[in-house]
Amino acid sequence: MVRVADFDVVTAEDVQLMQGLAQRVTAVRPNLVNSDATFGELAWIWGKGHARDGGTWPCRLWFSGGELVAWGWAYLPHRVRRSDGSVREVTGAYLGYQVHPGRAELIDDVIGWYDGVAAGLERTVMPRMADELALKRWAAHRYQTDPASLGDTGSWTQLNERDLTDVEQPALPRGFRFRSAAEAGPEAAVRAHVDAWAPSTYTAEGYEGVRRTATYRADLHVLVEAPDGTMAASTIMWLDEANKTAEFEPVGTHPGYRRLGLGTAMLLHGMRLARDAGAVHMTVGCLGAPGHARARGLYYGVGFRPFTRDAPLIKPAS
Repeated sequence: MVRVADFDVVTAEDVQLMQGLAQRVTAVRPNLVNSDATFGELAWIWGKGHARDGGTWPCRLWFSGGELVAWGWAYLPHRVRRSDGSVREVTGAYLGYQVHPGRAELIDDVIGWYDGVAAGLERTVMPRMADELALKRWAAHRYQTDPASLGDTGSWTQLNERDLTDVEQPALPRGFRFRSAAEAGPEAAVRAHVDAWAPSTYTAEGYEGVRRTATYRADLHVLVEAPDGTMAASTIMWLDEANKTAEFEPVGTHPGYRRLGLGTAMLLHGMRLARDAGAVHMTVGCLGAPGHARARGLYYGVGFRPFTRDAPLIKPAS
């Protein structure tokens, strides 16, 4: 018997349940874990955005025998304020979701719920390309390939992976050093991200949310400090102890410090830290369209290879 629970907002407790489902899917069909439903991505999205956007995040959870087997998390229209003072109006809806492959029939329930909660809006979603059943069911509900995803500038995500058996020793330029967020403090951690991703929506309040998630570890939040004290690069690693895998999310370098090898050194250092923490496998996502080659080149250069990718779909507003 399946039990359904509806909520107006996604809570930290919901995120933990969703992470548990991500772990169980990873254990049996890792190529079916959606890009916004991974162990790390869930914590990152909720942490940085719940205080600002949580009021536009309705969700539904499906349980069987007390265990979460599917969920849908809708992102409804809202206003986005960025660090440069600009404002962007989000007028459509987007769905993050996950269904356990053992309960694949629930995909129609997820789609029906999304169509109801986002009725009248343009709706987008990104199932995995490997999920053939889900793709058929989305098509049956009149979702089609998103034209904006085609060509060089599409915004779909590619997941990359590698093992941690042999990780090269990192080498930073003279005067640079690795710091953990525990050492550098919250202000430095926020500044590092905002500088790398400007214009950014990240704030001190967002970082406090990230730190509140149950799976955040400040010792696995790495920064690179420049000789002048600038935090020139940063990344967070999310450790899934059940599957002995870790995930980089996010990864960024200050534009004034790019092409110095900082990203390469930071990723190698991070993988060695993850390995010391018990991981044997690492993943990282990046934009997969042809025009976004720089990040892919960085990840390929430290041993990552493509594993699975999104299939961006859209349903026009009715």
